[in-house]
Amino acid sequence: MGTISKGSRRKLKLFSSIRTKFALLYFSVIAVLLIIMNTYFLTASREMIFTSKEKTIQQEAILIATNISASFDNFTVDGMISIMDVLDVDVTGQKHIAVLDFDGGVIYSSDGKADTDPTFLTQYVDKALVGKDVFHSRLTEGVFSSSALTPVMDTEGGVIGVVYVHEYDSEQGALLIGLQSTIKSISIAISLFSVIMVGFIIRTLMHQITLILNAINSVREGEYNYRIHIKGNDELALISDEFNSLTSRLHETDEIRRRFVADASHELKTPLASIRLLSDSILNTEEMDADMVNEFVSDIGTEAERLSRTTEKLMNLTRLDHNIKTQKERVDIRTVISSTLRMLRPLAQTSDIEFETSLDGGCFVYSTEDDIYQVVFNLVENAIKYNLPGGRVIITLKREEKISVLTVDDTGIGVPDPDLPYIFDRFYRVDKARSREAGGSGLGLSIVRMTVNDSNGAIRAMRRASGGMRFEVRFPLFISTETKPES
Repeated sequence: MGTISKGSRRKLKLFSSIRTKFALLYFSVIAVLLIIMNTYFLTASREMIFTSKEKTIQQEAILIATNISASFDNFTVDGMISIMDVLDVDVTGQKHIAVLDFDGGVIYSSDGKADTDPTFLTQYVDKALVGKDVFHSRLTEGVFSSSALTPVMDTEGGVIGVVYVHEYDSEQGALLIGLQSTIKSISIAISLFSVIMVGFIIRTLMHQITLILNAINSVREGEYNYRIHIKGNDELALISDEFNSLTSRLHETDEIRRRFVADASHELKTPLASIRLLSDSILNTEEMDADMVNEFVSDIGTEAERLSRTTEKLMNLTRLDHNIKTQKERVDIRTVISSTLRMLRPLAQTSDIEFETSLDGGCFVYSTEDDIYQVVFNLVENAIKYNLPGGRVIITLKREEKISVLTVDDTGIGVPDPDLPYIFDRFYRVDKARSREAGGSGLGLSIVRMTVNDSNGAIRAMRRASGGMRFEVRFPLFISTETKPES
């Protein structure tokens, strides 16, 4: 697997950093909201006022025109004054009412003036004289200027004049200007608050991300005990927890690797040193008798066998560590146990150990025959080697619903309670001196546990109340070659 050098690491650019992207996104959203607030609400308020003005002023103009039409014979200045008095039209303040004849001349004006805005008349009176209602409103310098023109009809439906109502409303304009000022103040406050919040959030976010990046760099340099401390319950806090868990596993794995390398080197160095010492003795000793040479050669063979066993076990552990799959099949555990006990019976007889067996049939497992042999051989061999003279090894195989249970008991000295949690660790030996005498390397139980796990099983060790040890292995049953193990 390749490594990434420092020189090949990516360099952050301004517009590609999370900080810039987050700030741009946040400010874009705020800007859109402020634009909507400053345009939509003001526009909607203005349109609402325009609509209200159109309704009231236009109705007033229509009311006046209707009454004038009903009193067509009285289409004079005095008649207009009488109609206005009857209608009780409010012409105080900033409202102006005028009645024009068909030629655009002013018949009546509420302010007593005889003329009106000629520019306005040019634009809109012509439309009213052809029978159309006209309304116009605008906001200028904080004042609403609204005008309505309605044609005056005679009894035959012809247009004889125009009613013109014009209103200046500074109060509504001031209200709208005040609303606009208020919204602008709120927008400024929101902008300042957003800048502060974005700065705080980005600072906090980047601080946490920097902590994670620094931690990753430290671990990349081999500092596996590095830990991150990020408070809270957000995603970055969860990432820090996962990172701490990962570094703990890496630290543990590194410690196991270091210990494994040291122990493996020690285990391999011991027989190699013995072989070299014995061979040097043979070469450097003159006139060595044949019996001593044979003894030394026999010792060399013994050390070579120990070296071969240790190497083979290391290769098995390597295969299991790298999860190298083997072709699994339906294996009869009872058959494997029987063949394994035949292989180990001479060793048991040499140590004056008796076998007791109780093996149920129909116990099949989805594995390989070599793996099951490896499990049974190591457990029974340990039970023989670390037993007492005249002791027993009890091998039991039972079928319990969907589980096959293999139990290996011995009547030896057992394992002290403080050592029980570590007996499956590689190169761990309770009594190192006795283990070396028995030819143990401290790898057998590690291989057993990994092989059992690879077959979806489980193993546990416990002290027997009557003395000795019990190892219990549980495998899921495998019924047929067309189905997978039952769980």
